[in-house]
Amino acid sequence: MKFQPIKPKKVSSQIADQIRSSILAGEFAPGDKLPPERELAEMFGVSRPSVREALNILAAAGLLMSYQGGGTVVMSLVETAAVNPLTELIRLEQERALDVIEVRKGMESWTAYYAAERALPEDLRRLEEIVDGMRRNLDGLKQSEDLDANFHIVIARATHNFVWLHLMQSLFDAMKEFQLSVWRAVYLTREDHHLLFHHHSRIFDCIKEKDAAGAREAMIEHLTFAEQRSTAYVTRLQS
Repeated sequence: MKFQPIKPKKVSSQIADQIRSSILAGEFAPGDKLPPERELAEMFGVSRPSVREALNILAAAGLLMSYQGGGTVVMSLVETAAVNPLTELIRLEQERALDVIEVRKGMESWTAYYAAERALPEDLRRLEEIVDGMRRNLDGLKQSEDLDANFHIVIARATHNFVWLHLMQSLFDAMKEFQLSVWRAVYLTREDHHLLFHHHSRIFDCIKEKDAAGAREAMIEHLTFAEQRSTAYVTRLQS
């Protein structure tokens, strides 16, 4: 039997391993920024070139993306390509967005359910801030599409299951352009805005009260409504 000599592991590889483990443990969510290189170097007690090499390793694996002047961002584990094929499909065939909403009804009914069972005080604080922001936007009928998207992502985070979170982030990234068009085209009246606020407020209340079945039912009701409005929007485009 012949053994191979043990080689010391490069510092950059050890740094990459720790950051990768944090991402896989759900400590960083898709879209989260890592601390700047200087701070990471201080945290690990290493040089900045070693940190930069580690980040390049993770970027090559599709786990991170560095932006000029915008820092380093954690990517979705389920979509590592530079261009999301689902985004392109929806752009070319907008009725495919309705398929995504159908999938969301199945997924998010359960993320709401598990969030109601597992949400921590910090999760509830984030959700409450979003709902409060939606309430403030009712004055003047300000659009809340960004708050809406964040609400659903934070619910996925509150499951404390990083697979749910990464799947949700990937779907929302693919749907971003379509969702913005729907918001601006069909949610126009005071009644629309108040109804959407009521939906989100009810989902939050159920999660806060740990009413898992109620949260699941409220989410299905909300997404059924969104599906109906989105179907009307696509039908209008095709007519």
